[in-house]
Amino acid sequence: MTIRTSEHTVRFVHPFRLTGMDHPQPAGTYLLETDEELIEELSFPVYRRLATRIFVPAGSGSVIVEEVIDVDPRELQAALENDSGVSDTGAAPTPRADGEAG
Repeated sequence: MTIRTSEHTVRFVHPFRLTGMDHPQPAGTYLLETDEELIEELSFPVYRRLATRIFVPAGSGSVIVEEVIDVDPRELQAALENDSGVSDTGAAPTPRADGEAG
């Protein structure tokens, strides 16, 4: 099994909140990390998304510098569209099977 991890950034213009977050996050740029698995049975390379995570600063007074939260890519995309935010490539934050942002 071959797994690849890719990183992208997304920018929110307004505060936002996703499932799994204790409180709304401030506007800003956030790192996303996506793990994908190569489907080896096919004659051409295709990847299936396994997990998408967002890195957020921990709340004030916390000894944790940053939290990593698993997110639903569809919920994240909807939040970005609602915010009018885009990723650093000007496209959706989650990669397609061909490795391009899409």
